[in-house]
Amino acid sequence: MSGPLLTPDERLSRALVRTVPDSVTERLSDLGNVQVAVPVLVLATAYSVRRSCAWTPALTAGLAMALVPAVIVPLKTWTARPGPLEPWAAGYYPSGHTATSAVAYLGAALLISPYARRPWPLAAALLLTAATATGLILRGWHWPLDVLASCFLCTPLLLAVAHAVRRAVGPPRHFGG
Repeated sequence: MSGPLLTPDERLSRALVRTVPDSVTERLSDLGNVQVAVPVLVLATAYSVRRSCAWTPALTAGLAMALVPAVIVPLKTWTARPGPLEPWAAGYYPSGHTATSAVAYLGAALLISPYARRPWPLAAALLLTAATATGLILRGWHWPLDVLASCFLCTPLLLAVAHAVRRAVGPPRHFGG
């Protein structure tokens, strides 16, 4: 394993791993499990369809979630990057848990935001995604760049969901006004 970002990634990881009890970081990491994150997106799609009768945003969000493994798994195989605590194992880059949490929680927020009175859905989604990423890094299951790469890789998927929502329900409302 080599590259210009390896040393800073290793240094940062060494400084952070296991600075918080495993019982906490494991729970945070679990927020990126399919069994936890995907039901949130499913509920948001149902709510969105019920409120708007528009299927395109919900289908776009579902497709974005379905594409996560198609984007992440080939990169894991191609890079075969070992984990911080398991140098003998491969497939840690990019983080599938981070990608799952980003698309599920942010996708859900995009779907329900047009019907919320305040911007809480986006704030909650960002918090859940950040908590997942933080838990993965602090637990030592991923390098910092693994989670950052996943966020960047999921951006086009989330932009597609945002575009579908905008087309179906119109431009975003201004909050508090």
